[in-house]
Amino acid sequence: MKTRVGIGYDVHRLIEGRPLVLGGVRIEHSKGLDGHSDADVVLHALCDALFGALGESDIGQFFPNTDPRWKGAPSTVFLEEAARHVSMHQAVLVNVDITIIAEEPKVNPHVADMKACLGQCLQLHSKQLSIKATTNERIGFIGRGEGIAAMAVVSLEVPDTNLCE
Repeated sequence: MKTRVGIGYDVHRLIEGRPLVLGGVRIEHSKGLDGHSDADVVLHALCDALFGALGESDIGQFFPNTDPRWKGAPSTVFLEEAARHVSMHQAVLVNVDITIIAEEPKVNPHVADMKACLGQCLQLHSKQLSIKATTNERIGFIGRGEGIAAMAVVSLEVPDTNLCE
């Protein structure tokens, strides 16, 4: 087995009239994230990290925002597909580390629910999942409350035979 690491990043603008979904959890807030799907930056960053660790393309190649099938889709669908790719490669997901960058809303009260959602989608124990939140210290578009970003890092164990396929 060889260790493979992937990193993902996503950012979306906050707008009125949309629900806010982060880490597969709907959070009460006056604004939601703008995007073709539910715009869950946490799950989008995580999918990119998983695809990257497998040496595959990004989430947009699998779920293009030009495809009407994904209009309003829950990003858990994307995460479940990324997890299927991990299984197809006979890889084992070792751990997930996520950082959410937002001024508002406060994320920490929702971390346990997010971990439960991710644990179910990825068949991971909560000790294999880390979700942290930070602010942008009121600097830039995130600091002004105009958007939310997320970064994800994953570690996979992949059989040597699957590294060159």
